[in-house]
Amino acid sequence: MSCFKWSPKRTASEEIVYQENKKRVAQESGKRLGLDGDPDLQFLLVGGELIKVRSNSWQKNRFYKLQEDCKTLWHESSKVVFRLQTDSIDDIDSIRKGRQSEGLKKHTDTSDEEKCFSIIFKGSKKNLDLMASSAEEADKWINSLEKIISTMHNLDYQQKSEHWIISCMKKVDKNNDNMMSLKEVKDFMRQINVEVDDDYAADLFKKCDTSNSGTLEGSEIKEFYNLLTQREEINVIYEKCAQTEGLMSARDLLNFLLNEQREQVTIEHAQKLIENYEVDAAAKQRKCMTKDGFLMYLQQEESSIFNPAHKKVYQDMSQPLNHYFISSSHNTYLMEDQLKGPSSTEAYIKALMKSCRCVELDCWDGPDGEPVIYHGHTLTSKVLFKDVIRAIKDFAFKKSQYPVILSLENHCTLEQQKTMTRHMTSILGDALLTKPLGDTMPTNFPSPEELKGKFIIKGKRLNKLDAFFSKSNTIVEETVSEEDEAAESKENGQKAKSKKTNMKLAKELSDIVIYCKSVHFNSFEDARDKQAFYEMSSFKETKALQLAETSPSAFIRHNMDKLSRIYPAGSRTDSSNYNPVPLWNVGCQIVALNFQTPSKEMHINQGRFLPNGFCGYILKPEFLRSPLTQFNPNNKTWPNKKIFHVMVISAQQLPKINKDKAKSIVDPLVRIEISGVPADNASKETKYITNNGFNPMWNERFQFTINVPELAMVRFVVEDYDTASYNDLVGQYCLPLTSIQTGYRHVPLLTKRSDVISSAGLFVHLMLIDA
Repeated sequence: MSCFKWSPKRTASEEIVYQENKKRVAQESGKRLGLDGDPDLQFLLVGGELIKVRSNSWQKNRFYKLQEDCKTLWHESSKVVFRLQTDSIDDIDSIRKGRQSEGLKKHTDTSDEEKCFSIIFKGSKKNLDLMASSAEEADKWINSLEKIISTMHNLDYQQKSEHWIISCMKKVDKNNDNMMSLKEVKDFMRQINVEVDDDYAADLFKKCDTSNSGTLEGSEIKEFYNLLTQREEINVIYEKCAQTEGLMSARDLLNFLLNEQREQVTIEHAQKLIENYEVDAAAKQRKCMTKDGFLMYLQQEESSIFNPAHKKVYQDMSQPLNHYFISSSHNTYLMEDQLKGPSSTEAYIKALMKSCRCVELDCWDGPDGEPVIYHGHTLTSKVLFKDVIRAIKDFAFKKSQYPVILSLENHCTLEQQKTMTRHMTSILGDALLTKPLGDTMPTNFPSPEELKGKFIIKGKRLNKLDAFFSKSNTIVEETVSEEDEAAESKENGQKAKSKKTNMKLAKELSDIVIYCKSVHFNSFEDARDKQAFYEMSSFKETKALQLAETSPSAFIRHNMDKLSRIYPAGSRTDSSNYNPVPLWNVGCQIVALNFQTPSKEMHINQGRFLPNGFCGYILKPEFLRSPLTQFNPNNKTWPNKKIFHVMVISAQQLPKINKDKAKSIVDPLVRIEISGVPADNASKETKYITNNGFNPMWNERFQFTINVPELAMVRFVVEDYDTASYNDLVGQYCLPLTSIQTGYRHVPLLTKRSDVISSAGLFVHLMLIDA
């Protein structure tokens, strides 16, 4: 069935006006993006036909174009007539060139490689697999889409805010006459998530309708916008600090930076900020900052809560590998739960693109001699081992150059183990670590810096590592004990296996296990006396948490010499997560979580690895690395406490939770959560504000005692208050206390799946002082 585009019937003259308005809207949108007249933008606005690929038999022509707001991709659909099928540019994660999705690999021919591309969405939305008529046309689509995505991403906070507000205005301007009636003003207020009574809306409208025409247009809409976006809290700060004829001089700004923001900067830095962010030419000439320039500065990334110095790799990366927390995934192959959810190479790609540096491969015998990956003894789907290795090879080092650990759960027969080894050596090539670094037997781990661009295999090994440096390495195959997650228990209520079973291990697979040899854990004393540094154990969360509670000092010392991997209990069939913080507190490096499950625990995990260039490695605090340490996270009293002062001032442009109900407005509250050593764990929240998600204001102060700042994680949570049921999450943001900038700061907000909510944020004041 062919598709058709539906539009309301218009007269010829109405159609001309309508098309002219569309052109004007597109031109204005392009200007706001700095792409006015850009040929790539024009290409997308015109649009064209592409083949949408779903299966071998379902491959159909569809018309795609960018809408005039320059932030929405439209396509026709035969399923839903009378309804536009749209995707927001903000919801696109990336454009993937070629046959790099599972769908395109399965359902298209290799000869179409250059004509194919995929649109990868954030969150759980399925990829959009497309094929152009030629390689040149595919490149045009890819380059144009990447340009618009990059441009949208690089807008500063104020530009995103303006773009969002104007976009909302366009939505309520149903007849595209570029004017706003009182009814449209009321609809607009609900669109931006604020409920106002009719009298307030009428007063606001009347104040702006200087022409008394009954509609707002041109400069009147601009005045309406200015009134709406007035930041009273910023005005108060500015008026307090601007001591030079009502303006903020470079000296005034320097005083603000030194005294309020606690930044160690010079007068030259203050002058540079004025040069960069002042919007008024006359004020800039006088080396002064206006209120608008001050707001512009406060909304820049460099003055946000996250210390910009921590956005790049700033830590010492030359320490031994076990001195770092390592971002780690459990059941990486799963997209959903671990009973019947799909297994996919896409799950590996998503984890790696979040800088995960340790992924899990649950390997079983497959048909035709090809090993497969899936969650054994369950209904989860299967994916070929070689396809997973190819995906890992392609995406492992796109976000971080530091080493990736492949944690093998090996349930294969000898022949398929040899096949696994062949695939890894042929596909990964020189990037696969197949022997220790150096010419002599190592006594400690190499560093992440030395292992850049390398894959490290974690698994069973038949002999000691020093066999590489002797002539007696003649073992062909042998039985080894099998201790892994499957050996802990068969999930799904099946009969438990013995915790120690035996399996045959191929020498070829054994030989490529270098620095991560899996061994059974008996006790910390046994590990200290009998295990080499490269021999590591995996702990189920319940066992690890018990050891962290009862033997924290022994666990810390164990992790100074060796690696420890923690994984979720098998009873978590819904792929839920456990709290990683108590395990980090005792120095555990590979604390593996279900990346596929958005949760508070994953928010904390993403926050932990946000600094240091988001490279997947965080250097542990000195007291978790030094042999002289006396640190015990379970202490009740601490000598050098800090007091963390938080003032929640306001929020801006919070998203609507129930978008299907026009009158559904959020009642926001803010909660601040501290996660760290037990003595630091705390949570405090503001009152809720009724019917205002656009610019709610709290001005509430909180105080937290912080005993171990180096391990404290701070999480800001915005919820929609509900008297009848659980509150809904509006947005969240988590980061280490040590990466926070104090003073007046904007806090970005992320979705449950940790995607940025482009125009939303909190405004807070923070202080960290000695107790």
